Amino acid sequence: MVAHTPATAKSRPPVPGARILIVEARFYDDIADELLVGARNAADAAQAKTDVLTVDGALEIPATIAIALDAAEKAGRPYHAVVALGCVIRGETGHYDIVAGESARALMDLSVERRIPLANGILTVENDEQAWTRARINELNKGGGAVEAALAVLRIQRNVQEA
Repeated sequence: MVAHTPATAKSRPPVPGARILIVEARFYDDIADELLVGARNAADAAQAKTDVLTVDGALEIPATIAIALDAAEKAGRPYHAVVALGCVIRGETGHYDIVAGESARALMDLSVERRIPLANGILTVENDEQAWTRARINELNKGGGAVEAALAVLRIQRNVQEA
């Protein structure tokens, strides 16, 4: 994922009119709120529009993205990029490995299969402290970084299509 810093954000050209789908998992509401603030701030700075869909957990994100991409395409209003947001904190069982691995695999499959810029902003961490360090907009701001990563690929896609 792209590192989110003020210097890199300023050096990237805006993408006016780009439509970004954000699908967020709300399993940890407070962390999800912070990730979404960062994502929306980055999209606003790039002059992109966002639509947000909410699911309960990270495993529901890939299917929701696929459903939304199909519906948007059918309606003649396709998305130009997608951002997945959420948080998976390691617990006492192996469930963490399944959720982290399978959600990441499905997101990568969607991105390649659909040829759409898709950033995985699902935090996979050991504890709350690591989650907050990554989510806070005044720290690592991974929500903003996920939007910037998706837009970086979108810019490449547009440049290649224009060539």
